[in-house]
Amino acid sequence: MKRHHIGAWGEDIASQYLEAKGYQIRARNWRTQEGELDLVAQDGETIVFVEVKTRTSKDFGWPEESVTPVKRHRLQRAALAYLLDQDLSDIFWRIDVVAIDRTSSGTVERLEHYIDAVDGEWDAP
Repeated sequence: MKRHHIGAWGEDIASQYLEAKGYQIRARNWRTQEGELDLVAQDGETIVFVEVKTRTSKDFGWPEESVTPVKRHRLQRAALAYLLDQDLSDIFWRIDVVAIDRTSSGTVERLEHYIDAVDGEWDAP
């Protein structure tokens, strides 16, 4: 399976997971000059920008380990661009990471949801 298809599969799984938790998905693959936001959701009064990382093997480490400081900064800039574009400057927001390990048979082996992953403290397993 191609990387793009694995990423889209992971975003589908993450969307289903978040919707089951009561989140409303506002946008998928929202693009700006600052970068792309995989998912934009709403959790109550909070806008949640979700970076989805999906891996099919541990050859390159855990999926969440690929959210580097550079990637975090890019996510923050993209989130601010979205808020400005949608005229949501006075709203609570955060950036979450959903990490998914996919089995060779196409099922979810592990899904971790890191809330407030960019500004909050979180550790990869």
